[in-house]
Amino acid sequence: MTRILPRTAVPAFEVNTLNGGIWNLADQSPEHFTFVFFYRGLHCPLCAGQLQDVERNLDAFLELGIEPIAISSDSKERAEKSQKTWGLKRLNIGYGLTEEQARTWDLYMSNGFKEGEPERFSEPALYIVRPDGTLYATAIQSMPFTRPGAKELVQGFTYIISNNYPARGEG
Repeated sequence: MTRILPRTAVPAFEVNTLNGGIWNLADQSPEHFTFVFFYRGLHCPLCAGQLQDVERNLDAFLELGIEPIAISSDSKERAEKSQKTWGLKRLNIGYGLTEEQARTWDLYMSNGFKEGEPERFSEPALYIVRPDGTLYATAIQSMPFTRPGAKELVQGFTYIISNNYPARGEG
């Protein structure tokens, strides 16, 4: 597996969403960035907190020209339960991420070991993609801990956009 480097094209990607459509990364046209939040699934209380944080700050993201989506390997039924239980009314939710897709995006995979966890699921990651389909930045986790908060992301990207700060890490 070759790591996706900033300033290079990200893989083609489609996923089913709870709004009934198929979300295709190539069709996205935000002013500045698409934020793809890969999350572990219904079984993860830290994912609930992160996505509720994104939902609370959704207007700030949209005002910056950033369009977020949250995606997991959960089934449609589990994703619907997450959406309802976590009170996510506006955040776009994708479901059915395959292991092949997760590996294409260099996500870590885990085997469930406690009640309520799926047999296999991806660990969290954040991919920030420019409208031209190139990677701006990423944060890939092997555990559910140490994710950036929505307010920190909004503050950081306010600076990045205001100062035309370039993608880093391509070397």
